[in-house]
Amino acid sequence: MTKSRESVTDAEIFEMRLARSADDLWPMLDRLYGQHPAYAGFRADLETAMRRAWADRPVALKRLDLARDLEPDWFQRPGMVGYVFYIDRFATDLKGVRDRLDYLADLGVTYIHLMPCLQPRPGDSDGGYSVQDYRAINPALGTMADFEETLAAARQRGISTCIDLVLNHTAKEHAWALAARRGDPDYLDYYITFPDDTLPQEFEKTAHEVFPAHAPGNFTFYDDMNRWVWTSFNEHQWDLNWANPRVFLEMAEIMLFLANRGVEVLRLDAVAFLWKRLGTRCQSEPECHMILQALRAVTRITCPAVIHLEEAIVGPAEMLPYLGRGEHDGKEGNLAYHNSLMVQIWSALASRDTRMMSHVLATHFPPVLNNATYANYLRCHDDIGWAVTDEDAAAVGLSGPLHRAFLSDFYEGVFPGSFSKGELFQHDPETGDKRISGTCASLAGIERALAAGDPVALDRAIDRVLMGHALIASFGGIPLIYMGDELGMLNDYGYKDIPDHAHDSRWLHRPVMDWGRVAEAKADPGSVPGRLLGGIAHIMARRAATPEIHARNPTEILETGHRSLFAVARRAPTGPLLCLFNFSEEWRFVSRDWAEHHGVAGFFDVLSGAPVGDGHDRLPLPPYARVWLR
Repeated sequence: MTKSRESVTDAEIFEMRLARSADDLWPMLDRLYGQHPAYAGFRADLETAMRRAWADRPVALKRLDLARDLEPDWFQRPGMVGYVFYIDRFATDLKGVRDRLDYLADLGVTYIHLMPCLQPRPGDSDGGYSVQDYRAINPALGTMADFEETLAAARQRGISTCIDLVLNHTAKEHAWALAARRGDPDYLDYYITFPDDTLPQEFEKTAHEVFPAHAPGNFTFYDDMNRWVWTSFNEHQWDLNWANPRVFLEMAEIMLFLANRGVEVLRLDAVAFLWKRLGTRCQSEPECHMILQALRAVTRITCPAVIHLEEAIVGPAEMLPYLGRGEHDGKEGNLAYHNSLMVQIWSALASRDTRMMSHVLATHFPPVLNNATYANYLRCHDDIGWAVTDEDAAAVGLSGPLHRAFLSDFYEGVFPGSFSKGELFQHDPETGDKRISGTCASLAGIERALAAGDPVALDRAIDRVLMGHALIASFGGIPLIYMGDELGMLNDYGYKDIPDHAHDSRWLHRPVMDWGRVAEAKADPGSVPGRLLGGIAHIMARRAATPEIHARNPTEILETGHRSLFAVARRAPTGPLLCLFNFSEEWRFVSRDWAEHHGVAGFFDVLSGAPVGDGHDRLPLPPYARVWLR
């Protein structure tokens, strides 16, 4: 007698996932919207939207969902290496990206972040973050079919794709905003508007200003509406009213739509600004975390292959809750930018002093995270704001205001002896805040060294770039390479000749990809681009082959006794990996006794694949050395 075979249906799988994450979803929504008169209808509509998205999800993506459910640590593994780029500046359009996937795979990349590619407003769109249509691709880059084809081609190579989803605001040309401007009361409630400036003036007393220089204030008056509109970033970016449950539903449906096109990582932009409360900075309010946990539950139910990267460039105490703390632990973001690590690397390079770096990373950050990890980077598309608190500076005997001013002067290149060449961004004379723009290579000294024809300075500058990448590759999390950093691309001063860019020095470090440098790197490994491309590819290959780097293994900050040395131990069950970095131009030494005390039995460098040491029970560390001892 033949036994009948039963299979689990798609419907049953959905019900199991809904049951698994129901407690992460409905209680958050009850607290956010339970008193809203439309709550019952909203809740039913959300469940219907999830069921519909699951029914429409392509088979290949459902298979990926299953794989990710079985391997939930996929994004924490040592093989994860990210690459971040504007599509038009990297390869003109989406078809061009498909043609360049082999280049990325050869570099060891397994994660690409396509900078804003959804349809932006015409003209100034804040670099694409002023979105006119979340369900369409910027026509200059291709079609939605091109988008899906590119993501599928990347997936076939084992490369996951991340895109930006701006949660805080839409372009004023978005269909919702146009309906609101016509007086539709339903859509007017999608945004935060006021009939006069009484409440806006009260909010302004405490609310944070994002761009005080070129977009001061948080509100814009529109004559055609005779209303004030909350515009945190620019007058063309209207803040959404997340107190309205229909906004949550709309954004959840958009997330599921993009997930079904093949997106695997949603970079949720400007999440700290989602909830406004009178008398506060209107940043990182508790409701922000309720919203984000609920959105995470929606994707975990419907498309669990998708994870969330939450963009919150804030201080450590404020950033960590976006990775889950308390009731949100393990249930909110899976990734968050490690802005503090980036700032501290540049601070230590300028001062040749790692004491504050060690203090900040040991004091404010836990050694391991639950179901989450960091996105580590040296540079990104944005400016560098010197997020150094007065308290952290004082802990190592420094003045916060003086140190921040020093860093701005150093990386602008006006401080005596600076190796750097950057430009100021958003200088605020009232607060003294001076942020910095510049490519990784120019900030690290390559531009000055080339201009001076100084081969020693050039060697040091290249080593700074390689050391920085070795650090973000081993610290714990996903290292992100910003486009062109692997080639040593320099500042693009031509941005000043483009009217839409001239007011924004961040375009200084958003150059068009120089494929000629790629050809040079491959033809001449001893050239600047050759040394960097080969060096960074080697670092990422060694990372992938080093299991101790898995993000679940705790990261412990160690004291070396040398101001210019930074050390971390990755505490794996099989034994530690001890990572050492020299932040100065001088030779330094650590003893075998010190290494053995921290669990290392021998001087074998995983990066070079060879024993290291001077034969006298010491490990010599040359200028800007990077060593991973197993």
